[in-house]
Amino acid sequence: MKTHLRVARPTDNLDLIVEMYRVGLDLDVLGSFKDHQGFDGIMLGKSGMQYHFEFTHHRGHKVGKAPTQDNLLVFYVPDRAEWEAACARMELAGFMPVPSYNPYWDQDGRTFEDADGYRVVLENGEWE
Repeated sequence: MKTHLRVARPTDNLDLIVEMYRVGLDLDVLGSFKDHQGFDGIMLGKSGMQYHFEFTHHRGHKVGKAPTQDNLLVFYVPDRAEWEAACARMELAGFMPVPSYNPYWDQDGRTFEDADGYRVVLENGEWE
């Protein structure tokens, strides 16, 4: 069975969040929709990856900020030069570097917070 993962998340700042993740994680716009039963959405990823992200906005509804500081997306980037370049892209995209809620992620990684308070960890290491 071939599996593909979609990580979907609502936002009150659709254009800003999409641009942050597109630039910060070097992703492409894979698709989008407008006013589908009151929802707008944009999917980001890379062709051939086994996952992509969908950010949505429900017109007339407010979703607010992340519920906790431990809501994370974690990316393992083993090559040190690639990891450093990825960290620089995150800041360029507008992500704020923050201390991790769980200090484990600060040992070999950096944590970044988006405009909605959700966090992304870039871990300089391999997933085993």
